[in-house]
Amino acid sequence: MPIHFTPEEMQARKDRAAAAIAGAGLDALLVFKQESMYWLTGYDTFGFSMFQCMVVTADGHITLLTRAPDRGTALYTSDVCDLRIWVDVEGMNPAIDLKAVLDDLGLADSRVGIELDSYGLKASNWRLVEAQLDGYLTWTDASTLIQELRRTKSPAELAYVRRAAELADDAWDEAVRLTAGGVNEAEILAAMQGAVFLGGGDYAGNELIIGSGPGALMVRYTSGRRTLDPDDQLTLEWCGVQRRYHAAMMRTILVGDPDPVQVDMHRACEEALLACEAAIAPGSTMGDVFTAHADVLDAAGYRKHRLNACGYGMGAVYAPVWTDWPMIYEGNPLAFEADQTYFLHMILLDLDDQRAMTLGHTVVVTDGGCERLSRSNLDLVMA
Repeated sequence: MPIHFTPEEMQARKDRAAAAIAGAGLDALLVFKQESMYWLTGYDTFGFSMFQCMVVTADGHITLLTRAPDRGTALYTSDVCDLRIWVDVEGMNPAIDLKAVLDDLGLADSRVGIELDSYGLKASNWRLVEAQLDGYLTWTDASTLIQELRRTKSPAELAYVRRAAELADDAWDEAVRLTAGGVNEAEILAAMQGAVFLGGGDYAGNELIIGSGPGALMVRYTSGRRTLDPDDQLTLEWCGVQRRYHAAMMRTILVGDPDPVQVDMHRACEEALLACEAAIAPGSTMGDVFTAHADVLDAAGYRKHRLNACGYGMGAVYAPVWTDWPMIYEGNPLAFEADQTYFLHMILLDLDDQRAMTLGHTVVVTDGGCERLSRSNLDLVMA
């Protein structure tokens, strides 16, 4: 599979990363986030669950240290030229191999940044790395360096997000078509995931979320499928995914006779979602958008039932979750910028009376506000 972007775009990313490394006063960055590796080189794997590290120097040289099963993957999916393999053997310590790479690159006594906030660097491996670096060089936490570069999308990236949003709509169309009393969740889930795959999409960074009855309040995937009752509620949260780029949606469908309280909950969610869209513009903050969401839901009497965040970034992400940085929560001072993509979710969970209502979709920030990427309307679906 060729890299999904032009050589010119990939080189521009490397140049930006090298400049950011140098600008931070670093000689190199030790990359452990799979998202960073993919953005920099196209390298596409779940091998980050084992030990691997990409070393990016301030002059733009990139070295990948990984296991033998990912040698072919790196050659097939990425433009990495300097590829090193650590060997599986009893008593192995891949951090020693990493130190050898750093020696080869002349990084002894240097200052390096490390992506500490990463699923690709579990605590046990970090202890091995830290022991090798102690007294060898100076390191600092640089977890957000490439993360911040990834936040604003190129035109090619936005094209993939837009296609992902189309696939999410296709999945929603299947859910609307199938949902009814007596239908098993498995049939709905299979059709939604199938729509993404048949449209050329990928697996999402976490499981598609489906839950009916009491499971409609979980907003997490749990094992085991249920058949919908004649009067029921079905919560869905899913992503369309194209070339690892995600576009999430969220809906609750009412089955049978609609509960008037849930109809009102949907009205409040729709009003809050529109308020969030209106609050987004370059220069406005994550906190501003959260406040727009909270003001509407609190005024409607749902303070007890709303969550403490109402969205997060969308991008090319890997397991275990499709959530990308940053999160939209109270007081977050981080500002929106044009060409960034976010999932806005309005979630009301009445745990006392077992009522759920959700509504959400993905938007892209524009020069003057934001653009909704979903073609689907916000109407409450009652099956």
